[in-house]
Amino acid sequence: MAHTYWLRGSWAGRARVSADSWRLYFAVLVDSEPVGMQDLIGRNFTWFGTVSSFSWLAPGSRGRGLGKEMRAAILQLAFAGLDAGEAGSDTFVDNEASNRVCRGLGYEPNGTDWDTRRGEPARIQQWRLTRDAWERVRRDDIELTGVEECLPVLGIGQRSATIGPGRTHRRLIAAGLVVLPVADHPRGCG
Repeated sequence: MAHTYWLRGSWAGRARVSADSWRLYFAVLVDSEPVGMQDLIGRNFTWFGTVSSFSWLAPGSRGRGLGKEMRAAILQLAFAGLDAGEAGSDTFVDNEASNRVCRGLGYEPNGTDWDTRRGEPARIQQWRLTRDAWERVRRDDIELTGVEECLPVLGIGQRSATIGPGRTHRRLIAAGLVVLPVADHPRGCG
């Protein structure tokens, strides 16, 4: 039943796409076998240039560094491909592996909140990664391909905006979004 709930939520998310509310769904593949998922979510992206991410790995694929690899890949898309200004992530406070991924990629703690896990309330740690912090840990071995060709399909255009005191930042405007094709990343991440 949990799989049915998840599938309904995924398809409903694909149906509710607007310039300021979208979610990209990616499969994580290792040796062409699916082992997880990595999502990139934009809410009010045209105003704030912020994204958040969601990920899941199959239990047998955890503890091998894939979580950090797939998050690094999605951050490359967010910052280098879509020109995001900031990324956020939420983890359960007791999920040390996910918290370690956030810390390792330069995120800073950004408060706590509550969510549910298996039907029970659970505390979450909120994380924030600025463009400047990402630039300090940005990897040069992650290549984005096909993003430019997808921008018109996604309804994304460019404009200049001032973000913060005197800072000019190129911002992308999403007029509509569809799911990007899943690519078999050389390190196993889509």
